[in-house]
Amino acid sequence: MKIETTKLPGNMASNEARQRPTVARQDSPAASGGSKVDLSSFAATLDLAEAAMKDAPEVNRARVDEIKQAIRDGRFTVDAEKVADSLISSVRTMLGGAARS
Repeated sequence: MKIETTKLPGNMASNEARQRPTVARQDSPAASGGSKVDLSSFAATLDLAEAAMKDAPEVNRARVDEIKQAIRDGRFTVDAEKVADSLISSVRTMLGGAARS
């Protein structure tokens, strides 16, 4: 069924034609297998990310604000040894304990 765009009021016919995305017709070469898009792996990644976000703990806004203020005031200190130990521990966990020294 074809819609007559000449009967639209004012300049709507030309505006609507410009805004409409181009769709490949069934008999065109592009529609007959010239290109293929596979979204299944991307969708699976999004599902994993969504599940991880649901399992993540809630952000303690009061604690975040407290740390931000400490940084602004120059009271925030970083224990480099503690950070390094935590990084090593998390890498060991990710590797399944294979990186033991």
